[in-house]
Amino acid sequence: MNKRLQVVLVNEQDEVVGVMEKMEAHRKALLHRAFSIFIFNRKGEMLLQQRALQKYHSAGLWTNACCSHPLPDETPLQAATSRLLEEMGFTTELHKVFDFVYKSDFENGLSEHEFDHVFVGWYDGIIMPDAEEVKDYCYKPLYDIEESLLSHPQKYTAWFHLAFPKVAAWARENAATAASLSSGTL
Repeated sequence: MNKRLQVVLVNEQDEVVGVMEKMEAHRKALLHRAFSIFIFNRKGEMLLQQRALQKYHSAGLWTNACCSHPLPDETPLQAATSRLLEEMGFTTELHKVFDFVYKSDFENGLSEHEFDHVFVGWYDGIIMPDAEEVKDYCYKPLYDIEESLLSHPQKYTAWFHLAFPKVAAWARENAATAASLSSGTL
């Protein structure tokens, strides 16, 4: 089976319990490993992407810079680094800040049940997104995103509603660390 079409099944402690075809895991709502990447620019704005209209779920919704599933032979960090380049057309150093488990059911009968590794990074260069994955993108201040999540919650992915408040809290609590990481002085 094509590794690109597989997900790593895990338990609540992120211990591997198997491998399964991606769509089957989503139909059966089985817990699997995932990652989410949140990118900031030097002004402290967060990069958002609008998912392409042909995505198998959450099409056209706004979310974090990049998210996906590690392949069976990849660590979450390796997968995040390579997928960011594939999807958004750039690389930058990524730092893991936390992980969380969530489950969300979609209207098309699929579910996301993920052990999500969350990474942050900083980038101010050229973005060249893959049109198969990304319809649009923009940088927004945290307070604008918070207001939009409240006023237009239907515009955002299920996991973004859960991860964004934690990332925003992390960014505010770790402003000095974040500034050092973004300038490369740590």
